[in-house]
Amino acid sequence: MSDSKSKQDWSASQYLKFERERTRPAKDLLSQIHVKSPNRIIDLGCGPGNSTSILRTHFPQSHITGLDSSPDMISKARQTLPDVDFQLGDLQTYRPDPNEPVDVLYSNAVYQWLPHDTRLDTLTRLLSTLSSGGVFAFQVPDNFDEPSHESMRAVAGSGRFPTLKDLQWGRTPFQSPTEIYNAFKPLCEDVNIWHTSYYHVLDDHDAIVEWVKGTGLRPYIDPLDDSERKEFMDMYLAKIREEYKPLYDGKVCLKYPRLFVVAVRA
Repeated sequence: MSDSKSKQDWSASQYLKFERERTRPAKDLLSQIHVKSPNRIIDLGCGPGNSTSILRTHFPQSHITGLDSSPDMISKARQTLPDVDFQLGDLQTYRPDPNEPVDVLYSNAVYQWLPHDTRLDTLTRLLSTLSSGGVFAFQVPDNFDEPSHESMRAVAGSGRFPTLKDLQWGRTPFQSPTEIYNAFKPLCEDVNIWHTSYYHVLDDHDAIVEWVKGTGLRPYIDPLDDSERKEFMDMYLAKIREEYKPLYDGKVCLKYPRLFVVAVRA
């Protein structure tokens, strides 16, 4: 679930604090892949192996390879699934081996980290490597305008953090369904696109912060020193408390929109 431009390695343990919630979209994506007995599957941005695990359960006879640029994620995946092939690799430059045809390219929440200007080119290039009937299925968070992410940008732009002044921090919005369809359709017999909003009920506001520390907050806090990071996190938590009102039982609800695409090669 990581890209090769991360300044520091990703933390598998931080990511897996919300394993059930993070794995649910992976299952929803898998449910729309209608391929019988694929021979070879590539899990692009496999992270700690939670998505790879559901692929292996669903397709027990398939050869599955998990690919990720994070050594910590690959290490955790290998510990969890020692009989699966996991490899370190750069998702921006990866191409399947033409001597080992791939039936399914699968990706759970990684391509939002690729540069916006090259993202569609990367996805279309991967799609073009599939044979007729091959499937490229991916989902990405679509939460750029959610309070959790607007608050990150607000704190980063507050003027309190000179280190972030000239930094192109954070993600850019993902391409629209129209852009994706228009790029994919010339290569595909079918392009299925849908959008789902998940509502994760978490224990408290600190839990929201813990959630995004594993992913979205990384580009903001990684460049900071310890004292700056603490101040950033304190300011961010204060804004989260303003934006997310407690529920009846004191818990909080984190809305998390995601965009899904399943494309079948013509």
